[in-house]
Amino acid sequence: MEPAEIISHTGGVIGAGWLLIALPLLGAAVLLLGGRRTDKWGHFLGVALAVASFVVAVLAFVQLLGFAPGERRRGVALYEFIPGVANMGLLIDPLSISFALLITGVGSLIHIYSIGYMSHDTDRRRFFGYLNLFVAAMLLLVLADNYVALFIGWEGVGLASYLLIGFWQYKPSAATAAKKAFVVNRVGDFGLLIAIFIMFSTFGSVAFADVFPKAGGASAGTLTAIGLLLLLGACGKSAQLPLQSWLLDAMEGPTPVSALIHAATMVTAGVYLVVRSGAAFFPADSTASLVVTIVGVATLLAGAIIGTAKDDIKKALAGSTMSQIGYMMLAAGLGVAGYAFAIAHLITHGFFKANLFLGAGSVMHGMNDEVDMRKYGGLRSLMPITFVTFLIGYLAIIGFPLLSGYFTKDGIIETAMEHSAILGWLAVIGAGITGFYMSRLVFMTFFGERRWAADAHPHESPSVMTWPLIVLSIGSIGLGGYLILSNRLMVFLGPAVGQPEELPAFHFFSPVGLATLALVALGAAYAWLKYGRAEVPAVAPRGSFLTTFARRDLYGDALNEALFMRPGQWLTRLAVFFDNRGIDGVVNGLAAGIGGTSGRLRRIQTGYVRSYALSIFIGAAVLAGAWFVVGTL
Repeated sequence: MEPAEIISHTGGVIGAGWLLIALPLLGAAVLLLGGRRTDKWGHFLGVALAVASFVVAVLAFVQLLGFAPGERRRGVALYEFIPGVANMGLLIDPLSISFALLITGVGSLIHIYSIGYMSHDTDRRRFFGYLNLFVAAMLLLVLADNYVALFIGWEGVGLASYLLIGFWQYKPSAATAAKKAFVVNRVGDFGLLIAIFIMFSTFGSVAFADVFPKAGGASAGTLTAIGLLLLLGACGKSAQLPLQSWLLDAMEGPTPVSALIHAATMVTAGVYLVVRSGAAFFPADSTASLVVTIVGVATLLAGAIIGTAKDDIKKALAGSTMSQIGYMMLAAGLGVAGYAFAIAHLITHGFFKANLFLGAGSVMHGMNDEVDMRKYGGLRSLMPITFVTFLIGYLAIIGFPLLSGYFTKDGIIETAMEHSAILGWLAVIGAGITGFYMSRLVFMTFFGERRWAADAHPHESPSVMTWPLIVLSIGSIGLGGYLILSNRLMVFLGPAVGQPEELPAFHFFSPVGLATLALVALGAAYAWLKYGRAEVPAVAPRGSFLTTFARRDLYGDALNEALFMRPGQWLTRLAVFFDNRGIDGVVNGLAAGIGGTSGRLRRIQTGYVRSYALSIFIGAAVLAGAWFVVGTL
């Protein structure tokens, strides 16, 4: 079934949907332009406006539910943006409101947590300004009713992530990580921009309401090109192969940044783009959708393998994020049958991964900002709230029965298995690896012997940090079952993304599900043998080639250096050589020749009259001789 038509809307909270974006944007303007005078209360303003935006999102969601399912796509016109190309407007439908609730809800909890986490930072006000700017840009991205406005939000998110990753720019590693994220994302953004150009030249518009109905009339080659270019943009934002190399370095930013950008919101933008464009450019049997599934399954395995060898707690979780987004991409590439599972896993992942990242931040808060898990151990008794909430997030992400991840990830695996046994079994293997690396993380951090330094004094975090953990852990428990059972989310999303002819039913403990649980249990048991029961060495052993392969991020940086950086350096050197010896050589040689000639000619200007008379005499003699010779011929 195709998505419903967009209905123009002006009244109620939906008609004032621009407030969703304006409120955090106002906070960013006040905090970033107000200067030091806002230091004392700026963080409270940032939290208040994020919460206010969440309240608007809830009210808009309630109003949307009041319409019949076929009337839940509401367009809100704002103003003429680019005459003849795009008007600035919002699309509030089941897909965009789901993202708005996630961004503002989880974002508000992260804002609250940041009050405690950043309490000793002298630039806390600037940090909250950047957080507000990011939330506003992300909301524009998901609420835009056309690709140009979406692209503005897309670039705003990229700017905000650059500022937040490099927030502690006095650290060379943070500054380098910010630049790396910015450059890699620009590669993907270039693909999205070219896709928008092709859309406008093909359909004469970039508005969803114009492009999607006309897509069926375009050639297969055009649709495939647009789909692959959109996927390139999605790979950049969502850290999917081959544009994944920035994500692990991005952990240099403060931990709330990792939770907000690299767990709950920004890295999901690529999934949103594919699902939003799915009906037009990613039909289930197309080349573009096949590439999406291949990228998704390759990334979920790559991220999981990377996570097995990281001792930095945040980088291990970053590898996990890369892997889980891969599951969402896999589902998004399966067409309408997979969209609901992709979005359900995206929403639940926002809860349990933000829970895990903030839990890691809580551990770091009590361990003098130490990130090496080999210097943790035995923290469960000293940080009980952090431990229990982290344990819930861990159980959710590995797919423990009846927790959120069990419903959403198993739903993706079953749908993939129906589409292709190869994709399905690769997803099952990824789940088994997830069981290992997440169990490894928990055992090294909270169990075993205490391995921390003598100057460390682990303690529980303040309540302003633990209460967001508790709320997020509650969502990690029950949200997945609520969304998946009875196909609640699939039915709700139907007007926005379409629905399959037959609604699937979730199968408790299906054969595929049992195989997945078995592999997860084996992975967890192996982690217990290596890291729970056995002594964890202070320094990681050298390990096998596969271990080195994982520790070096599957040689992603080395590959980028060999394929792009080195050839770029050689090309630059060649260009400099050609410029110096070629263009500059010609210009400088011409100037030198003229200068040398003028210098030599200047020597005959002696100023003596007798020299000039002699020259005239010689010239006259030559002319006379020439006349005589010519006359005798």
